Amino acid sequence: MAKLRFGYFIAPFHRPGTNPTLALQRDLEFVEHLDALGYDEASIGEHHSAGSEIISSPEVFIAAAAQRAKRIRFGTGVISLAYHNPLWVADRLMLLDHLTHGRIIGGMGPGSLPTDAAMIGLTPTDTRELLETNLDIVVRLLKGETVTTKTATHELHDARLQLAPYAEDGIPLAVAAVASPTGARLAGKHGIGLLSIGATLVVEGFDALAYHWGIAEERAATFGTTVDRRNWSLVGPFHIAETDEQARADVRFGIEPWFHYFQKVAAFPQMTMPGDHIDEMIDIINEAGAGVIGTPERARAQVQRLWDQSGGFGCLLQMGHEWANPAATRRSAELFAAEVIPHFQGQAQPTLEAAARASDVRENLAATQMSAIEHMTKKYEAEKGG
Repeated sequence: MAKLRFGYFIAPFHRPGTNPTLALQRDLEFVEHLDALGYDEASIGEHHSAGSEIISSPEVFIAAAAQRAKRIRFGTGVISLAYHNPLWVADRLMLLDHLTHGRIIGGMGPGSLPTDAAMIGLTPTDTRELLETNLDIVVRLLKGETVTTKTATHELHDARLQLAPYAEDGIPLAVAAVASPTGARLAGKHGIGLLSIGATLVVEGFDALAYHWGIAEERAATFGTTVDRRNWSLVGPFHIAETDEQARADVRFGIEPWFHYFQKVAAFPQMTMPGDHIDEMIDIINEAGAGVIGTPERARAQVQRLWDQSGGFGCLLQMGHEWANPAATRRSAELFAAEVIPHFQGQAQPTLEAAARASDVRENLAATQMSAIEHMTKKYEAEKGG
């Protein structure tokens, strides 16, 4: 297995009615925690309605977080590209690229919440069509091209960015996919990364993953580009603890509001899961393959299953969900970093093998240790007698 990258996809989810200022501060502190634990990426979302996903600008949040977390890479997960002038989106990504010294991944999508789009007079069909149009423009601008064009919402006249990317190879881009072929089509067309959001949250989750990548490869062949599985990120929910019982107890804090959000609030049926009470919700997450509520061993098995079913990918992003209280959530991230990530980044096996080698020769070496002690004891007694 190739070395996997790991991170978090932070929409974020917070229960309506709680203090938003404190919630946002916890989000910043959590990213700092992930950085200290050695996670590779943190992806930040954009939403404007429905009360739970309260970051309206991933760019602004990342600018603040990057001052605290100095190593981790940041993704816009994702910019709702249909809502914006593509020139300014490209320009803000370029600014972030320099402010973070090249730690930016530009994630794009159509916008997931219909209540967001409705406020600016767009339908879900409009946003998907605009995503394709605007992504073409962003790609060209980030390559240094001059763009003159008219879209359904904006006009550009000799538009050009005034900065070049921080790094020679530019700003990596990715496009989101949930259920429709939209994102996978565009990833293949432009030869950029694919971000499969919530693909495990539907019953046919694993089939959807294969569906996404198949479309990306087919479109890449059509347009003469290449796509790389290392630039494919999967998003799924995890909460782990030392025991299954502890993990189940932890998520009683907030799993019910999370389910309720997708069942009753957000008009986003692709992410809706059945479940009427807490124990049923927990069982559905585990038994449908949607995620993990349990031990690190369960989490390792889920990552391996995703790898096997998808045919391989580059990054696993845990979905931020506030199922547990802040302390238990931080502990889950720590346990995952300590007990899951090393098994997929080549760090677990060498220490396991070293322990096995030492165990194999322990009995003989222990005997030589005792012999050495006996030898030195006799030597001392002889010196003392002389």
